[in-house]
Parts: sequence; C-alpha cells; structure tokens
Amino acid sequence: GAYNTNAKMNPPLRTQEDVEALRVAVKDGTIDLIATDHAPHHYDEKEREFADAPNGIVGLETALAVSIHSLVQPGHITYSTLVDRMSCTPARLFNLPGGSLQRGTAADITIVDPDMEWTVDPAAFLSKGRNTPYAGMKLKGRAVCTIVGGSVVFKLSEARRGS
Repeated sequence: GAYNTNAKMNPPLRTQEDVEALRVAVKDGTIDLIATDHAPHHYDEKEREFADAPNGIVGLETALAVSIHSLVQPGHITYSTLVDRMSCTPARLFNLPGGSLQRGTAADITIVDPDMEWTVDPAAFLSKGRNTPYAGMKLKGRAVCTIVGGSVVFKLSEARRGS
C-alpha cells in the first residue's frame, strides 16, 4: 500500500496540530520525560499490508538526534531541558541511580556532539532492526560516547555494525 509500515507505532503518529501540542506539553512540563520503547522488527515483519504489520520502530539510535532536531534546534526547549526530559527525570521517577553529575553518583554519561551532521542510514544501525521512519533524514547532533559506571561502553568512532 501507500503507507509506510516503518512508521507504524502505537500510539500512532497524528496530525501536525497534535505534534505541536506535544511540543508545547514538553516545553511547559506537562510531558516531563522523553523515552523510546525501541521496538525493532525484522524486515519481513514490516513488509506486509499496513494492518498486518507490527507496531514499533527502532528508536534508540535516533531518539536523541530527532529530539534535538524537533525540539532544541527550533527553539522549543533548551539542551538543558532535553537532558532533564531524557535523563534526569526518568532516573528520578523510576528510582534509578544516575541522571545526575553529582559527586558520588555513578558516572553514567552520554557525550553529545551538537554540531555533528549526519544522515540516518538504517543499514548502519548497530541494533538488529532497520525499521525507522527517519531513513534519509539529515540531522545535526549525535551521541559520540557513552560511559556507564565509569566505563566507556560506546564510542561512535569505534562502533561497527554487528559489534
């Protein structure tokens, strides 16, 4: 059909008016955290009629950059607010260690290059799924390093598909 099953998710994407309402809700704190359920699917599962295809997209590899693109760069929120919505608030609400740079807390940090320009290429994803509505989208801002518990667990410069 004419529908892109790589964009099928639940709740579904809605109108531009709904998208704008979500932006306002993130800005005013009504929505106080941003997350992804990261639902990768095998190619065969998504290559079906829209009604038969499963819900879900690969979210982990694009969530930060798409949030920067859609929320920070247009001026809806600041980088500080984005960090709060994607890290600090989720850690606090779920009673997880981290989400803070306070002395004595775990060094769980993602280092972001806010100026890095890149194009979403599902073939280069490190996760098993390729289903994304953002294929070909040009973005600015990318996670380049992740440190968990004081150990580097991801470096973009060393990341290789399948590793």
